Amino acid sequence: MKKNADVVIIGGGLAGLTCAIHLSKMKLQVVLIEKNEFPKHKVCGEYISNEVKLYLDWLDLNIQDLNPTTISKLEFSAINGRTIGCDLPLGGFGISRYSLDYYLYQKAIENGCEIIHDTVEDVGFQDDLFTISTLDRKKIAAKITIGAFGKRSNFDIKLEREFIQKKAPWLAVKAHYKGDFADDLVGLYNFKGGYCGVSKVENDIINVCYLVNYDSFKKHKSIDNFQTNVICKNPHLKRLFKNSTLLFDKSLTISQISFERKTAIQNHILMIGDSAGLIQPLCGNGMAMAIHSAKIASELILDFGSNKIKTRQEFEKQYIKLWNHNFNKRLRIGRFLATLLQNKNKSAFVMWLLIQFPFLLPKIIKATHGKPITVNY
Repeated sequence: MKKNADVVIIGGGLAGLTCAIHLSKMKLQVVLIEKNEFPKHKVCGEYISNEVKLYLDWLDLNIQDLNPTTISKLEFSAINGRTIGCDLPLGGFGISRYSLDYYLYQKAIENGCEIIHDTVEDVGFQDDLFTISTLDRKKIAAKITIGAFGKRSNFDIKLEREFIQKKAPWLAVKAHYKGDFADDLVGLYNFKGGYCGVSKVENDIINVCYLVNYDSFKKHKSIDNFQTNVICKNPHLKRLFKNSTLLFDKSLTISQISFERKTAIQNHILMIGDSAGLIQPLCGNGMAMAIHSAKIASELILDFGSNKIKTRQEFEKQYIKLWNHNFNKRLRIGRFLATLLQNKNKSAFVMWLLIQFPFLLPKIIKATHGKPITVNY
């Protein structure tokens, strides 16, 4: 099978599906290749800042139809349970990836995007044209290829990306629970070796997602033991787990998570979302940043296709510039905060500082969130 497309998107996560919806809305011929079926759960904090609300509206996405929770407050807790909170500058909403990704998947198809469930084996680039080959022996030619395959992929190895060569120390764990937690709150709770995000999504479900250094985790041999002996040292998390019921058969996990810097362009492929730079949970909202990166890529692709951008070299240069302008500072702050929270003494000092000077917390939140984004088309 051989076909042509204007754009091929590799990966059907949040960034890839958003990009597919944007480009197909503008009548480009888009093929998205995703190896998994929908709907499916994904390891994710499942909170989205309202910075992307206007853009989602422009894409004709009626997120309210999914019954998201409205989130307006943040609570931060040190290991000993001492807390400080503030209002979120823009607010946001909670929605599961199970519901949201499936909704975006259906919208992309409605817009005319073709979605192929397959695995990409190779991407060639010659004479200013990509040739994408899949496991099922499909071949697709396209002027633009977008990498949206997430945190870590076998395709990263084939592309010989630098970050994939290094050992990654992080493990992420996520599950849904039924229990008692405020509808309007996102909680960030520190524990030895990591931190845990808690917030409500649709249907009164609590999403719990935590990130832990694998060396800290492996001593306890199981998720249950780790949660009992480490996470529950934080009294807020102890109360949450004691009074909540697990809705999954078992928690979802992702290992070998790397926060190393990544390239926004690799072998002329535009990387978006986590493929371009894994977003620290402490940046506040990786989902909003993934959506924003899809917008940036889509608008530049449209400019390139209409000849407003004359050359591929300038096209790629502008994408790297815009990625750095919008996300580098937020990623840098996130890495710095994560380093502090991994250290017990530094974490205690941060909590003391925030209690003494409570005006600092909203400033930190503002620095890790973007401004409301608008659409150029």
